[in-house]
Amino acid sequence: MTELNTEKFDEFIKGEKPVVCDFFATWCGPCKMLAPVMEKMEEEFGDKAEFIKVDIDENMELSARYGIMSIPLVAVFKKGEMSAKSLGYVSKSEMSEFLNKSL
Repeated sequence: MTELNTEKFDEFIKGEKPVVCDFFATWCGPCKMLAPVMEKMEEEFGDKAEFIKVDIDENMELSARYGIMSIPLVAVFKKGEMSAKSLGYVSKSEMSEFLNKSL
């Protein structure tokens, strides 16, 4: 998964393909647990969406803009707008179900 900063994020989420963004922090235990799940999701859904991750500590402006108070938060963006989100650690099957509904 590509890690983006605030400058590149805005341009990236405006594309035709939906974007799945994993908002995380390096100190967050559940975020570390979710990382391999998200890698599997990128393998499964890579033809339907772009996958990125954003470190909220390094990109506080994005955290504030989207009101992110808890992590991990996986958000789906379509044409620049957040259209769905999943908060906290979820299993591979739960994340797969979320993405099937959201993409």
